[in-house]
Amino acid sequence: MPEIGEVARIVHYLHQHLVGKTLKLVKAQHDENVFGKVGTSAAEFEKALTGKKVLDAKQQGKYFWLVMSSPPHPLFHFGMAGWWKIRNHETAYYKPTKPQEPTAWPPKYWKFLLGTDSTDLNDTSHAFIDFRRFGRIRLIDCPAEAIRNVPPLKENGPDPVVDKDILTEEWLVQKLQSKRIPVKALLLDQANISGIGNWVGDELLYDARIHPEQYSNTLTSAQMSQLHKSIHYVCSTAVELRAESDKFPEHWLFKHRWGKGKKDATNCLPNGEKIKFLTVGGRTSAIVPSVQRKTGEVAKDVDEEDEGEEKPKGKKGKKGKKSEKSDVEEEPREIKPKRKRGKTDAEHLVEDGVALKDSKRSKPSRSKKQAVNKEEPTDAAPSDQPNGTGSAIEAELPERKQAQRKLKDERGVTSKAPRMQKAARPAAKAEATEETRGRRRSARVSGAAK
Repeated sequence: MPEIGEVARIVHYLHQHLVGKTLKLVKAQHDENVFGKVGTSAAEFEKALTGKKVLDAKQQGKYFWLVMSSPPHPLFHFGMAGWWKIRNHETAYYKPTKPQEPTAWPPKYWKFLLGTDSTDLNDTSHAFIDFRRFGRIRLIDCPAEAIRNVPPLKENGPDPVVDKDILTEEWLVQKLQSKRIPVKALLLDQANISGIGNWVGDELLYDARIHPEQYSNTLTSAQMSQLHKSIHYVCSTAVELRAESDKFPEHWLFKHRWGKGKKDATNCLPNGEKIKFLTVGGRTSAIVPSVQRKTGEVAKDVDEEDEGEEKPKGKKGKKGKKSEKSDVEEEPREIKPKRKRGKTDAEHLVEDGVALKDSKRSKPSRSKKQAVNKEEPTDAAPSDQPNGTGSAIEAELPERKQAQRKLKDERGVTSKAPRMQKAARPAAKAEATEETRGRRRSARVSGAAK
């Protein structure tokens, strides 16, 4: 996002190429975000500016405006990626690494075009572009000298360069002590100070040797005094150099902070101090931990202290810190293992290792049944032990289970030969069918004889 230095660069070019000229052609194409969200339309913009003379160009932080020969006056904000292009002049504040071919005119993503030489659209020389559509274009209907006294400029804080007489050390100390928020979040809030964005905030905090997460009301008098000096130094330098990063001092953090996520990036200053990144106020912050140390209470420290307090569980039962044990410990509850379906009570007793009345042995595996039976003969007959589990397990079975087993034994059904039973069923069915057929023949023969 263009910050105080980048906006000052455009104001500089407007003084060179637009101030003092009359707008013979104004062509705008409506964008509901850029125009509509602030109560303006492309048609209103064209009508308000066509034929008027540009008397001046001014700035407050990230806002800038044109002073026209009569109200209303256009007020601009670049948003995240807006910019002002001038035909046949390079206004960019960075130099591309590769040589680029001359771009076609009008440029892509233009929102309005201005012409000062003729009414021919091909002769326009100024364009406002914004491919992300976060920029804003307003019309302020008031005297030029009163623009800063009406919204939105009235709602913004003083400009560190334009309003040096307002942004004094005493004013800053009062502002810092009146709030309890991370110092960087305070600096980024345009309602406090205009024009400070992400990289400017990191730069001046590095220059002041202050950690960005530290609460503003915990800074010492020496830190607040140094912060005041750093604000004016960094902002004034960025404006004077018109945001040309190649001319920034070599010791600035800006010159070495852009290696995050890049291959073979060192993320170090020339003196070897490492640059680290963290998130403050929803923005990625570059810091040098060796010099930007926490000297007071910060947000993360407060969170750690709060962890000692008992927190109520949320709807989903979030994990909290375990409460201390009471003097009287509760007896541990017996946890019963889940039973698998399809198994008898006796088998569960054997699997769970529950002691039986007459025997503590577990159920032997099938491969060891014969060996167990030979080594430990029992008094019961083999027919009484179809599963090879012994009389001890039999005694533990519920009465209903025992009754069912006895009923099966009486019918000649055993658990050892289910396949034989199934094989015998078709033969028995065939015999019954043949007997029924014989009876039917006899009945027919006797009926015929009668």
